[in-house]
This record gives sequence, structure tokens and C-alpha cells, in this order.
Amino acid sequence: MTVANMTIVREVAKNLNLEVDFVIFSMRDGDTPYLSDNEAEVFAITTWSLLNPAGYWSAVSRTKVVLDIGAGDSFADIYGLKRFLFLWLAKVIALVRGRMLLLSPQTIGPFTREPYKVLATSVLDRTYAVVVRDRQSLAALQELAPKARALLSVDVAFALPYIDRSAERGGPRLRVGVNVSGLLFHEAEVGTNRFGLSANYALVMRRFLAELTARPDVEVHLIVHVISKVVDPDDDGRPADRLHQEFPKTVRVPDFTGPCEAKSYISSLDFLVAARMHACIAAFSSGVPVVPIAYSRKFSGLFGLLDYSWVMPVQGFDDDQALAFLNDCFERRENLHTDTALGMAKVSDLLAVYRDELAKVMSASMSEAV
Repeated sequence: MTVANMTIVREVAKNLNLEVDFVIFSMRDGDTPYLSDNEAEVFAITTWSLLNPAGYWSAVSRTKVVLDIGAGDSFADIYGLKRFLFLWLAKVIALVRGRMLLLSPQTIGPFTREPYKVLATSVLDRTYAVVVRDRQSLAALQELAPKARALLSVDVAFALPYIDRSAERGGPRLRVGVNVSGLLFHEAEVGTNRFGLSANYALVMRRFLAELTARPDVEVHLIVHVISKVVDPDDDGRPADRLHQEFPKTVRVPDFTGPCEAKSYISSLDFLVAARMHACIAAFSSGVPVVPIAYSRKFSGLFGLLDYSWVMPVQGFDDDQALAFLNDCFERRENLHTDTALGMAKVSDLLAVYRDELAKVMSASMSEAV
């Protein structure tokens, strides 16, 4: 999202004859940033930097506009209070410092309880604008903060640049990608299932891999999308390593060094099943038939906006039904391909809404500077 957002901002700034410098404010995850020093300054948001006047308070004062994308879907109550408070306080400090705060396209909510609802409303009402990436978020925003300037766009990741490798498709063996979410895999194995999936995710993935690897016309690529160097149940790499050992005919794709590399590789696939939103978007926007495995309403919201129905829902399927759905989508992948092309026409119009708003906020910030 960061790279795609920067790409869009550069395009808008160029049209306005403006030059932009970037400061990336992000939560520390123990990994090396994939942005080079000449692309952006990277500032780690930690408890210390948020509470210390010499930290984020000082750093944000060097900016004119703050584009807060909320990690895509984290301005919500589903990930717990600590994560929410980090994102909330970063917004509050930007507002108190007098920065123009624009919430870039993201999921807003769900907010089902306090103190989340009242705290969210307190910042949403004060932003320059809030851009959402699905209709459900738009409805949640209008209920929470009816005074906020609300706009419907789409996820910025559709604009992520990549090297087109589609020429590698259509070989004697179909290149089928499977992105296993470390988060969902861990939840299924320990039995907590906090996202409420009706099917056992780990079991369904194993059964699907067993069927795919038994086919002589298929080459299975295990795609890792979320990577962490620390021991983290959210990491996709560890379950991919385990599944490669269980199914040695699979190709364990090496960890990607950045999002553009990931999208470029995904563009070479004939079909993808993924539980990571941005792996799905990488496939969709590069013309690869994809089956998103939903674990929150962000999936139905985003793909519903694009009239793309090939999404495994959070609820409604048992293990056998889930497996049957994946197999049916695989056999009907040409239909999925057609629907991705139709959806991308909608993406273009929706991203134009965000570009227009960026142009307004940039122009307004320069007027204030004068």
C-alpha cells in the first residue's frame, strides 16, 4: 500500500507541478524497510516515539500533509485496543500539530463497542477527508461521523507498479499459486478461530494442496506475502515451509524483497488462492484469476464494490463445501479472468476519486503555506 500510495501521490504532484518528499510513519515490525533512503525517510512509530515530544510529535511537524492509510484495515476494533490506540494517537497528534490529515483509501470499522466508537468519531470528524475502499466502510463512517467529508474510492494497491510476467502463463503445467495466511493457519491449528471462519482453514488448505499436487498438469507455487523475521503467528513463511515439507512437489517461492517483486511474480500465475488482501489485489490487477479467502468484511466490501463474486465467505461453508468451492473456481478460471477485467474498469474510475482529493489537499496545503 505504501509504495502504491506514493506512486499515486507522485503522479498527482507532477500534474500540479509540485515536488514531494516522503516521510513514512510506520509501526516497527522487526524487518528492514524495503524503501531505499533516497525514496523516503522511514520513522518507526513506537510507544516511546508517540509519547516523547522529541519523537513523532517533532517529526510530524516537518510535514504539510499527512496521508494516513491505517494499515489498510486497522482503524477498527478487531485487532485489539493496543493496535487501535497506536493508530488513533498518531492521528490525534497530527491534528493537534495542525497538519492536514487525509485518511487514504481504507476500511473503516467495524466498531462494535466502546471506547473504540467514541475515540474513532473524535478524529474522523476533524480530518480533511476520509476516503474509504468499500460501501460498508462508507456506511460505517456516515453512522460514526456524519460530519466527516466521506468519499468512496478503492484500495490504492491496485496502482502498484510491477513487471508484467503474464507471458509465463499457459504452459504445459498450470502455475497455481496458493498463499496460506500464517494468521489464519495459526488460528485454525490452536483452535481459537477469532475471525469466526465456518470452515477449518488449515484443514481445507491441506486438502486443496493434496489434490493439486496429485495432478500432473499443475505446478503449485506457495506464495508468501506477509513476512516477519521475529517469531510471529502472522508470518506466512513458517506455514509455507511446513507445507512444502508435507507436499514436496510444491514450489516454495523465495520470500519477496518488496511488494513490486511480489506482484510481478503473481502476474506469472494462471490461478491464485489467497487469504491476504493485497496478494489478491496483485492478482486481480494483473489479470490473474483469484479466489480471495475472506476473514473479515473488508473482502466482501472491496470485491463486492467491483462486482466480483468469486470470494470464499467467512461464514456459510463447512470444510467439504469450502474445498468444493475452490475446485469449482479453478475449473471456471476463465470466468474469473473475465470478471477481473470488468472489475478493473471500475477500479480506474474509483481511483480517480482519490486522485482528485489528493490534488485538492495538496493545493490547499500550498495555499496555506503562502
